Amino acid sequence: MVNSARLAAPLNVGGVEIRNRVFLAPMSGITDEPFRRRAHAHGAGLVVSEMVASGELAKGRAGFDLRIRHSGLPVHMVQLAGREAIHMAEGARIAAGEGADIIDINMGCPAKKVTGGYAGSALMLDLDHALSLIEAVVGAVKVPVTVKMRLGWDEGALNAPILARRAEQAGVKMVTVHGRTRCQFYQGKADWRAIARVKEAVSIPVVANGDVCSPAEAAAILDQSGADAVMVGRAHYGAPWIAGGIAAAAAGEVAANVPENRAALADYIVGHYEDMLALYGVESGLRQARKHLGWYLDRHAVGVADDDRKAILTAFDPARVIALLRNVFSRDPQPLSLRSAA
Repeated sequence: MVNSARLAAPLNVGGVEIRNRVFLAPMSGITDEPFRRRAHAHGAGLVVSEMVASGELAKGRAGFDLRIRHSGLPVHMVQLAGREAIHMAEGARIAAGEGADIIDINMGCPAKKVTGGYAGSALMLDLDHALSLIEAVVGAVKVPVTVKMRLGWDEGALNAPILARRAEQAGVKMVTVHGRTRCQFYQGKADWRAIARVKEAVSIPVVANGDVCSPAEAAAILDQSGADAVMVGRAHYGAPWIAGGIAAAAAGEVAANVPENRAALADYIVGHYEDMLALYGVESGLRQARKHLGWYLDRHAVGVADDDRKAILTAFDPARVIALLRNVFSRDPQPLSLRSAA
């Protein structure tokens, strides 16, 4: 049995010191600057930008600068996706120029709009091409480069150990493995034991990912995979403190800065909402924030009236949304126990 207390220990990634071994996963449309700031404040060891399309970044498409902008956190990690070596290299140079301390290459996204463009986990179908992208990025920047992957495309091609070994030989400093194939998407249970084959294939740190929501699951994935760290993704929907809570539990502590009552939770959600409006502008921010508000309601206000929920998720007046949020949480009789939510 692996001692989960080591999740609280620092980890060195290519010379960059990470404060603990419980990481926030990069999630497209979710892990923007306001979300990363919150996860870091709660104690997550490492937070990663949402996936950034290298081609769009290299072409200077409007809005993509927000995804790589330095948030002022101690470690700035940017994840790039793409299929063209020239764009991946240029995207990496741009991100490093904006202060990225670590560049991550996405070889794990299962979304059809990504794999349909032969990026994300589709790269695991052609390891020679995948390696050309890795070599381009490693050669373009002086900061550490990491790779996030799945077990393989399908059960007939579980080639993550081969990709990880070749990535290490190309200069990659850490790999993260989601314990599913691309064809599984998010169905079934992640195979934590299969990640062990990647750990056995390399000497660099391996991060295990998939279906980790609690300290007990973090301990179990470490035990079954032998990994050096864990990465937590979808468990953060409506709860940016989950990774920090797992890290705190490993240290025998409680997560930092978690709301302690319903009024504080309302303030927290309103603050997140306002930060998103400030980042994106009101028109775009309203749309971007709705999924987060929906998750907060789903998780912490299950008894909200349908009319109130609809109004919160469709109103175009931020002041009305804020008033509704405060009203919902002031009326909700549920006890608050967020410190144990991790």
